[in-house]
Amino acid sequence: MTSRTGFFVLSGVLALVALICVGEGVQLVATGKPLGIGLGLCAFVIPVVGIWFLRQTVRFGRDSERLARELEAEGGLPVDELERTDGGRIDRASADAVFARRKAEAEAAPGDWRVFFRLAVAYADAGDVPRARRTMQHAIKLHRTTGADATTGADSTIGKPARSSA
Repeated sequence: MTSRTGFFVLSGVLALVALICVGEGVQLVATGKPLGIGLGLCAFVIPVVGIWFLRQTVRFGRDSERLARELEAEGGLPVDELERTDGGRIDRASADAVFARRKAEAEAAPGDWRVFFRLAVAYADAGDVPRARRTMQHAIKLHRTTGADATTGADSTIGKPARSSA
């Protein structure tokens, strides 16, 4: 199953759970008892949080893909130069070497979203998915605020990638 298919399956499950929560919430509020009303109102919050999370995930994926397409058009997508084991896993030393190079590029151009995009890929290749996501969010934020043509800036976030709402 591809990640896109998995995403749509889980989105459907989320929608079903949201409908069930709302239905149960209505029934609890209809009891008229204070505890039932309180639990019913809480049941309305669960779908809101789930839908917000789904929206943020869709937005992140769409923005990441847009940056990847833009980099591909420029010829700037990172090339897979990682060595692999016989089983197909990424060699740790190879990933660390590429990461060190990408980190140095990001330190040299702290306002360029392109280098942060490539750094995010290096984080992912090194197995650090949370930092990869935060770094990609920083690249998206840079792209939004500085535009696609900006390549310099004064705010460095290497080591502590900026958090954004995306």
